[in-house]
Amino acid sequence: MTGRIIMSLDCVAEGAEWLAAREPRFAEALPLVGALPLRREAEGFAALLRAIVGQQVSVASARAIWARLEGMGLTEAAALAAATDEDLRAAGLSRQKARYGRALAQAGIDFDALRAASDAEVVQTLVAVPGIGVWTAEIYAMFALGRADVFAPGDLALQEGARLLFGLEARPKDKALRAMAEAWSPWRSVAARILWAYYRVAKDREGVM
Repeated sequence: MTGRIIMSLDCVAEGAEWLAAREPRFAEALPLVGALPLRREAEGFAALLRAIVGQQVSVASARAIWARLEGMGLTEAAALAAATDEDLRAAGLSRQKARYGRALAQAGIDFDALRAASDAEVVQTLVAVPGIGVWTAEIYAMFALGRADVFAPGDLALQEGARLLFGLEARPKDKALRAMAEAWSPWRSVAARILWAYYRVAKDREGVM
């Protein structure tokens, strides 16, 4: 079962209302962060490649690299698979990310099948590709597939947002934040949107690409 799919801003607002009614800290955060974003993006190869590009670099750097890839026509699987090392270096990809991009291009993922797969099956399929970890798979499920009840507790901005909003002494690690987020089901991806937005307000910088 795929569960609820976030299709519009109305879905996000519904989830935010549900969360605010059950968690006072979310209710306190919402007036501070303003309208939450939809953050839906197209499914498929480009969405995963964009996530790989964004790993371990600043938002500005990731956007610059992606713009170069687009300008060079390297955001489709066939084109990237055929690109030379020099092309990928010119776009700004490290040797490791170039290898990951090629692995993704050659993985033959059935993106139509992913649309009907369970959240766990989506993650299992994607992490089998070199360079795609659980964080990347969960981000894809949240934003490309629109899954309403997926969370990415390995995300540092989510961890820091949770620390700030809930007044924790230390940033919760992946396992602790995953357990904490169970109370926010079936709208965990909307809870993530609130935490990212709160992090940006608190830190005055962007937390995700």
